[in-house]
Amino acid sequence: MRIAILGAGAWGSALAVSLSPRHDVALWTRSRADCEALARERASRYLPEIALPAAVRIDADLAGTLSGVELVVIATATSGLGDTARAVASIDASPALLWACKGFESQTGRLPHQIVAEAMPAARRVGVLSGPSFALEVARGQPTAVVVGASDAAFASSTAAALNSARLRMYSSDDVTGVELGGALKNVIAIAAGISDGLELGRNARAALVTRGLAEISRLGVAMGGQPETFNGLTGLGDLVLTCTGELSRNREVGVGLARGKKLEAVLEELGHVAEGVHSARAAARHARACGVEMPITEAVCAVLFEGRSAPQAVKQLLTRDPRRE
Repeated sequence: MRIAILGAGAWGSALAVSLSPRHDVALWTRSRADCEALARERASRYLPEIALPAAVRIDADLAGTLSGVELVVIATATSGLGDTARAVASIDASPALLWACKGFESQTGRLPHQIVAEAMPAARRVGVLSGPSFALEVARGQPTAVVVGASDAAFASSTAAALNSARLRMYSSDDVTGVELGGALKNVIAIAAGISDGLELGRNARAALVTRGLAEISRLGVAMGGQPETFNGLTGLGDLVLTCTGELSRNREVGVGLARGKKLEAVLEELGHVAEGVHSARAAARHARACGVEMPITEAVCAVLFEGRSAPQAVKQLLTRDPRRE
């Protein structure tokens, strides 16, 4: 299959490395200077440990990158999804397309499929690629399982089958909303898990956060139209466990930094990567209030991120809530 990957950050580069042994892969990024650096150094500055295979073509011209491709994968941050989708649509109005970002649009609270629907109204064979997948491990060829979600179940199934390999297992789903919400909301809970770890509250506390966090994700996910079983799968529980416990989790690192008394701006500057959970926390809280769904962990994370509450105060607020049925 001829595949164009748009976005040469850590995830886009990792997908290029993983898919290139079996497919013809072109990698594009908006900045010509970044394209030239990629071509020269054969490594992304977001994933410097991994060399891009010689078979991966680097192209600064979007029209050239898209010429003759059978699948487009947009691997930008959610903030760049709309602009990239519109650029693609100006060249090809209805490509076969996946997006590989997780989170809500910061200003509107929209999910990625809503952004793509507006930017590419003629596109029908479209879907989301998500799941528990640290980019570095995917690029190293360590076993990973992800999900292709599309409202067109046949497209989801055929695309997953085409991309599937022994090291990057592909499952399919027709629950686009659920797959996206699992990927967006787990980042918020990961910030809470980082706060817990940063305060050295222990493994029991982390387990409680993961479990009650999954309950929050499922409540809001179903209220927004997701299928309940999706949140017990790879893009729900699987991604939540990885992001709350893995040392490579950017969102968990945000929580650890906040627990140690650092300002959010300083934490993000040190991180040097996008942490989607920061934007997603505010959007998730808005959606929860609109749906009448209780999300105490998310509210506590928002209080630390945006309202000046200290991490210990937020933890105390959660621990002193009235007991209730599970």
